[in-house]
Amino acid sequence: MVKVVALYKKPADAKDFDDQYFNTHLPLANKLPGLKRLEVARVTGTPGGESEYHLMAELYFDSMEDMKNAMSSPEGKASSKNLMSFAKDVTYVMFADVEKVPATVG
Repeated sequence: MVKVVALYKKPADAKDFDDQYFNTHLPLANKLPGLKRLEVARVTGTPGGESEYHLMAELYFDSMEDMKNAMSSPEGKASSKNLMSFAKDVTYVMFADVEKVPATVG
């Protein structure tokens, strides 16, 4: 499994950003072919205090090929175009292979 991780720095207008992100961008992203799961987390801080980040999104796909196909699809292009229309200055994106690690609970 692979995932796309998007980190969004705090925007100048968080209310407007959230409106565009949750009401326009996420419905587009949810249409990506091959998307298995989409999670969005609101960043609340760091061990050292306040964070420079506002949101974190994680989009999961079965394989790198599926992820690349999704991003190059018409739905992927529409989602990216929409995101760049309001968040290009605050977005950092990376790709990751997901490792299954057993949890150890005391």
